Amino acid sequence: MKVIVTGSSNGIGKAIAEKFIACGHTVIGIDKVQSNLSHANYTHHIADIFSGKLPDVDGVEILINNAGVQDSGADIDVNLKGTIRVTEKYGVQPKIKSVVFIASASATTGSEFPEYVASKGGMVSYMKNVALRIAKYGATSNSLSPGGVLTPLNQHIIDSPKLWKQVMNETPLNKWATAQEIAEFAYFVAVINKSMTAQDIIIDNGESAKANFIW
Repeated sequence: MKVIVTGSSNGIGKAIAEKFIACGHTVIGIDKVQSNLSHANYTHHIADIFSGKLPDVDGVEILINNAGVQDSGADIDVNLKGTIRVTEKYGVQPKIKSVVFIASASATTGSEFPEYVASKGGMVSYMKNVALRIAKYGATSNSLSPGGVLTPLNQHIIDSPKLWKQVMNETPLNKWATAQEIAEFAYFVAVINKSMTAQDIIIDNGESAKANFIW
């Protein structure tokens, strides 16, 4: 299938792109920066999802909305408005089979930077709106809401024994997910799943059972 992954150069987005490529899909990545991902089934476009020119891609069957920023001063513009812009262009059309949004556990707990929380909460609500509109195509729309994930974005916590101990005290399973684990969830929701739609799945090792934000 033809798959678009936004924010595909690093972290969760790169892991998702690699998962879909490994499973034989054609992947188009969109990111503000270049990617070192090289494969015959991968095409990379450099674009800002909020303000840049989005590439014209016909026949998109799966859309993974992963691109986002955190505490940037533009969280709502990029994470919410940019995601809406991408989805309206590629996701709401007859060939679509699945749209997946990478939201955040903070959309449920509220434990994060204010604009980031608002952007991700808005994303979950918008996901449900998309589910209603693409159901006529037999397509699904769902979101994944990770808690802590082992990515470079969180490196300062991973490298700090003090912060890591505080975070683990908030995490009942005493671990974080890997980007590859989130990619497995994304693949299941987008490809294997046929009947779940308009749902948000929290993947946080139990962190949402508590609500103290540590940074």
